Amino acid sequence: MTLSIGIVGLPNVGKSTLFTALTRRGGLAANYPFATIEPNVGIVEVPDARLQRLADIVHPGRIVPATVEFVDIAGLVKGANEGEGLGNQFLANIRETDAIVEVVRYFSDHDVVHVEGTADPGRDSETIKTELVLADLATLERALPRLEKDARRDRALAAKLDVARRLEEWMDAGRRARSFEASDEEKRLLADLHLLTMKPLLYVANVDEDAAAGEPAPLDGAAPLPISAQVESEIAEMDAKEATEYLAMLGLEQSGLERLVTAAYRLLGLQSFFTAGEMEVKAWTVPIGARAPQAAGVIHTDFERGFIKAETASYEDYVEYGGEAGCRAAGKLRQEGREYLVRDGDVMHFKFNV
Repeated sequence: MTLSIGIVGLPNVGKSTLFTALTRRGGLAANYPFATIEPNVGIVEVPDARLQRLADIVHPGRIVPATVEFVDIAGLVKGANEGEGLGNQFLANIRETDAIVEVVRYFSDHDVVHVEGTADPGRDSETIKTELVLADLATLERALPRLEKDARRDRALAAKLDVARRLEEWMDAGRRARSFEASDEEKRLLADLHLLTMKPLLYVANVDEDAAAGEPAPLDGAAPLPISAQVESEIAEMDAKEATEYLAMLGLEQSGLERLVTAAYRLLGLQSFFTAGEMEVKAWTVPIGARAPQAAGVIHTDFERGFIKAETASYEDYVEYGGEAGCRAAGKLRQEGREYLVRDGDVMHFKFNV
């Protein structure tokens, strides 16, 4: 599974600069509103040092990291829910992503214009929140008459109508759908509405270089992830050794990409397991709580359909005992069945029969 993250924010907050640096690809980064019209899409390898350690043991033909898709979406302005700026197009692009990274301007470059005249992180994030909530309320207003009609014909749909009405009342107070007080089953009933504020949200504070290792002021009760788009742009032009030294000088152990991907995985409740063999060492992404057959299905649907067992070793044991044979000899290679809950870093080999 490839995680898709929409990078959003007001115009000129550094979205495209950050996107270009993270994806190591050319993108228009300009000092005027709506420089990005069509969304730029880039596939980024998920940094994971464990892959190289595994490769040093099995000497595969290739190393295949997990990937994340970043989508740089046009800047949002007041009135986007009513079509202002590129509002309708912007909102449609967000609906296609798994999560939202909202870039908020904290940096102090007076040469970069701000659509509101001055940068104010709290005000700017509130503008975007308001536009997304209003867009979702419009979606609910369009859906409710249809739900009322359907519920009259099929009483089983009464529960969906009830939760939709409660959600509309909740959001009328300016609150996000994701904070709606409802059971998981009730929220699943509304999944087909594809509400924007139901998506997981991560704030990124685009800070000045000297604040890259700091702690930005919170937004809407959440701690933003500090990333300097300028720093990331410079790192993109360096070799690995230079980048490491530069980050250390700034008091950072990881690049913005590494910290952003880690935070996104945590936000969405994801983890990685590995397969290791002569052909390749590969990272696979599954939800935390996934069972062994579900993990097998990420590789191929036949693996899940015909699942028999999973030969499994922890990453730590695999490295300590020098691979599968060493783990087997040390009694560290486990035979796991259908109910096994996959753990982050598991090295797995699936047995199946179709």
